[in-house]
Amino acid sequence: MTLQSVRADLALRAPDLPIIETAEATSTVDLAAAVHGCAPGQIAKTLCIRVKGEVLLLVTRGDARLDNTKAKTALGGRPRMLGAEEVEQLTSHKVGGVCPFGLPQPLPIFLDQSLKIYNAVIPAGGDTHSSVRLSLERLAELCGNQWVDACLVPEAVTP
Repeated sequence: MTLQSVRADLALRAPDLPIIETAEATSTVDLAAAVHGCAPGQIAKTLCIRVKGEVLLLVTRGDARLDNTKAKTALGGRPRMLGAEEVEQLTSHKVGGVCPFGLPQPLPIFLDQSLKIYNAVIPAGGDTHSSVRLSLERLAELCGNQWVDACLVPEAVTP
């Protein structure tokens, strides 16, 4: 049902954005980058975390790592990654397909500053074989345009 929920959400809020379904898995950053022929950083991974009891989504570039110190400052508390079962329960998406679209209930969504070096990004589309390519500006618009600086990026990585 998760791909269908993303399809329904985008049909309402962004009918011009097609969901890209692939025969190859896109369930990891490296697999998705290979399938889409882009840098791993251009894959917009969605992390499901808990801060002070509140669940939120953090969309960051694929090659970035959550930094506890930066995240604590940006989000107001120490971040805790959720387990796969809880992620699926809260987002309706299995790990490997988690995205900020088609959620069963609203969750706060934050975008990491690290994404800003890309004009276009590719988040998952609700399952392990789907994605959505869209401009960074459009992603921000669809996700509430809340930016934070919570991640570290590899040195010398450019788009």
